[in-house]
Amino acid sequence: MTERSLQLGDIVTVRHRTGEYISEIIELTPSKALVKTLAVITHPTQGDLHNLYETNVPLFHQRKAMAFLEKVYVPTAVLRPYLGESVPTYLESLHQALHKIEEQLRERDDEYANLALHQLTQLRDEYFL
Repeated sequence: MTERSLQLGDIVTVRHRTGEYISEIIELTPSKALVKTLAVITHPTQGDLHNLYETNVPLFHQRKAMAFLEKVYVPTAVLRPYLGESVPTYLESLHQALHKIEEQLRERDDEYANLALHQLTQLRDEYFL
């Protein structure tokens, strides 16, 4: 998606921090866009991103997914057209993204995976009260 083809109201995919989302463009400049989150594709990675998969770090970060309709400025270069037929509901997409990352961590089955799963269990309780 080039800058020239971007328009207000476009539905796009956005990588932000370590998550990936389906978003709508609500403001647009040549270099950045303000997008609002509609759905989650990939849940953010847990832990210290500078020491990926390490558990012996000063702070093992817990990262939440962006909230429904949360807005964030992103460079236009990171926007990609959303190619799905329809946008899933936010809660269903969050549930699916959590399930996917939890399955990957269970397959990994190491100290990092156990700690990350613990963080995700806490987030699941928060998300789906």
